[in-house]
Amino acid sequence: MIYNKETQMSESYILGILLAVVGGYLDAYTYICRGQVFANAQTGNIVLLGLQLAQGNVSRSLHYLVPILTFFVGIFFVEFMRNKSEINNILHWRQIILVIELIILIGVAFLPGGRLDALATVAVSFVCALQAQSFRKFNGNAYASTMCTGNLRSASEHFYRYYSLQNKAELKVTLKYLVIILFFILGAIIGCYLTKAYQIKSVLFCCLGLSAAFLLMLKRPGNKS
Repeated sequence: MIYNKETQMSESYILGILLAVVGGYLDAYTYICRGQVFANAQTGNIVLLGLQLAQGNVSRSLHYLVPILTFFVGIFFVEFMRNKSEINNILHWRQIILVIELIILIGVAFLPGGRLDALATVAVSFVCALQAQSFRKFNGNAYASTMCTGNLRSASEHFYRYYSLQNKAELKVTLKYLVIILFFILGAIIGCYLTKAYQIKSVLFCCLGLSAAFLLMLKRPGNKS
């Protein structure tokens, strides 16, 4: 199966929604049972880093610095793969990224809590960076599956265009962004309940979402995807 820009399922709206659920879930997971660190929202970690430094807690600040640097490395890794790997007749390079995410998260599920929480958070931050950089559009519109600020900005921008131009297409795009934000919130809610119920192993539920995304990408979408 050969992919091209016009037929990539990686930019389909359904995949965007699915990955948004995973993104919200992972943030809830790391915050609740892996040391109250955000794996996706590095802005939050940067703020917490600054607060710790302001209070003179240098050692505690490293708790937030490590996932920030890991996210940075994850973005670099994706760009390296994208530029070095050719799309082959079997898998799209983004599917390879999903497989890497799956392997890492399965490993995280078996990392004990306590001393290894920092390592688990680093691993999840790396996964989030891979996802954030690999899946950046739905139906040609830029979006983020691991955070919401950019999506909220885009929703407001398209709504203004609808308001000023009375273009219903802009309203549809606005609603699509808002739905993605709602599914991110839903992912966080689900992540909260399942993490409290299953603790460290609850990250395995994210593997179901990533597996579904992988399978969706095996399907060649039609012209409207």
